[in-house]
Amino acid sequence: MKKSFLFAVALIGLSFVPVKDPISKKERDAAVKLLKDTEEDVFSKVKGLSEAQLKYKPAADRWSVEECVKHIAVTEQGIWQMTEGTIKQAANPEKRSEIKSSDEQVIQMMENRTQKVKTMDQFKPENTPFKSLEDALASFKTNREKLIDYIKTTQEDLRNHVAALPFGQLDSYQMILFIGAHSNRHTQQIEEVKADAGFPKN
Repeated sequence: MKKSFLFAVALIGLSFVPVKDPISKKERDAAVKLLKDTEEDVFSKVKGLSEAQLKYKPAADRWSVEECVKHIAVTEQGIWQMTEGTIKQAANPEKRSEIKSSDEQVIQMMENRTQKVKTMDQFKPENTPFKSLEDALASFKTNREKLIDYIKTTQEDLRNHVAALPFGQLDSYQMILFIGAHSNRHTQQIEEVKADAGFPKN
């Protein structure tokens, strides 16, 4: 009886041993802030625009505001699917030595529009399933809110699940930063369209 009591006490004691968080509160807060800020920015940039303004293209080979949003929404899905796939695979901490970019550099690289990047066919606006701006915004909002909830609560070891991209290796936490920075890259593009001399006044 005494042994059983002592065993129960030991179990209760162990239940109060703090578990090391795989990512810090600072990292969670930074990712949440980036994701929330860039989500709000997308909606603010398109608020109140007319149909003519949404569909205006500065040139035949440039995207309209609506096309930018469709690209943001479909890429949000695609990058997260790839990231989630990496997280579900076995951790590969041995790959961490191949990561050449800091978190800040990942964000800066993605947000820097002086370096043009040609997107893959499945992420081109004309190839998305979205029929309207509203469809794209609804998808974006749903997926972004899920991602914010995920980064707030996940206990996955994101730093030790490393993905290989065409430009190098990133860990899964950096991939989440990549997603937030990607939408900012294209809200900048939306601003470029709106600043064009031919952009409709209304």
